[in-house]
Amino acid sequence: MGHLSTHVLDTMNGCPAAGMAVKLQRVAGAQAETIMAFTLNADGRNEGGALLDAQSMAAGRYRLVFSVAAYFRARGVQLPEPPFIDEVQLDFGIADAAGHYHVPLLVSPWAYSTYRGS
Repeated sequence: MGHLSTHVLDTMNGCPAAGMAVKLQRVAGAQAETIMAFTLNADGRNEGGALLDAQSMAAGRYRLVFSVAAYFRARGVQLPEPPFIDEVQLDFGIADAAGHYHVPLLVSPWAYSTYRGS
C-alpha cells in the first residue's frame, strides 16, 4: 500500500527538528494547493503518521515546504535578515500511487540535502 512520509533532522544541533512547521502541497502547473499543514513532533515527523495514505495517494507533482528560518530562530539562532535559507521547497513527483515515498530533509541554517528514502 502506498504512502508518503517525511522526517527532518537538524544537522546544526544534531537532533530531530521538533517544532518545525511544514506544508504539503499538490502542484498543478503554476498552482499549488495546500493539502495539509503540520508541526513536526519530537522525532522530527508528522504526529499523524503518513502525509498521504493508500486512499489519498495519487500520481502527480507535490511540494513540501519546510519553515527553516522560523525553526532556527525559535531555537535562538541568530540569523541574518534576510536569512540564507528561509523556506526549503522540495518539489517531487509521485509516479506510482502504490509506492512508498519517504522524503527526508537534513538541514542547518546554511545547507540542506534530501533524497528518496525508504
